[in-house]
Amino acid sequence: MTAAPRPIPSRPVSGWGPALLLLLRLRTFVALILVFTFFAVAAPNFLSSANMVIMAKHVALNALLAIGMTFVIITGGIDLSVGSIVGLCGMVAGWLLLHGIDLGFSWTIQLNTLEICLIVLGVGVGVGAINGLLITQLNVAPFIATLGTLYVARGAALLSSDGKTFPNLVGNPDYGSQGFPVLGAGSWLGIPIAIWILVAVAVTASYVANRTPLGRHVYAVGGNERGAALSGVKVNRIKLIVYMFSGFCAALVGLIIASQLQAAHPATGETFELNAIAAAVLGGTSMSGGRGRIGGTIIGAFVIGVLSDGLIMMGVSSFWQTVIKGLVIIAAVVVDQMQSRLQARVVLQQQAALSR
Repeated sequence: MTAAPRPIPSRPVSGWGPALLLLLRLRTFVALILVFTFFAVAAPNFLSSANMVIMAKHVALNALLAIGMTFVIITGGIDLSVGSIVGLCGMVAGWLLLHGIDLGFSWTIQLNTLEICLIVLGVGVGVGAINGLLITQLNVAPFIATLGTLYVARGAALLSSDGKTFPNLVGNPDYGSQGFPVLGAGSWLGIPIAIWILVAVAVTASYVANRTPLGRHVYAVGGNERGAALSGVKVNRIKLIVYMFSGFCAALVGLIIASQLQAAHPATGETFELNAIAAAVLGGTSMSGGRGRIGGTIIGAFVIGVLSDGLIMMGVSSFWQTVIKGLVIIAAVVVDQMQSRLQARVVLQQQAALSR
């Protein structure tokens, strides 16, 4: 009779293990304090009110993308197309503002601001749905599916204007579209509209993630897809929803940028997916799925925003900024793996202590 193999004992965790685990969980907040303090000292005018407003707008854009990316990563996926969706949706907004919808026979439908925004948001959700269908119905890997739509969306944005900019997107009072610039450049109670949009999306996303069956199903799919399916979770539907939501967030960012600049360029949004992934991972979202919080993602977006603006104010080359962001992503993933291993060992040690 063959003896059963003995389980391999886990390496014991020292007494400071729980404290180290807590520090790892708070790493994003600690990083934000350190980065903010460094640039407050090293970068001239970093703490000026004008720079704080500009930085808040940048953070809002990155955070909106990162919120959508967080849901995707929690399910174990990735969305590389969000930057291209930003560019495409900005171009759609510019086209509708300047040209309307041409029906042929010299008939053109001119739209007001609300109608334009709804159509643009629909385009973002539609591209997200294509991502979701490629992944769930055709079994294409998320990396490949969203890489393909990245190129398709960017190409469509370039084709819409032959690579040119749509300028002077101030709207037309005759069609009720004169309020378009308010979306990105306006403010309410002294706070930019973009920040209010971020607050609304973040609160809603956090509520869905923590308080609804949909949120629990998202975490279940990322934690154990097979187990979730066996327990009755409609895995394909959940994946489709999160990619559609990611496209919705990207469309919002495209609208806000076009409104801020009062112009749309097909190259808008390039490398934005890098910032979104970095913010989500920095905020504690696990690349292996099943773990992540919206609050952590917001803090991660602040870290990326402060880092980007601080480096610009210090005159650091944009090339080096890309290198640094890549290193930040690698470091965040390494720390996340350390946290996962340490947490597993702490749990095993606590279970062993209770069984004695």
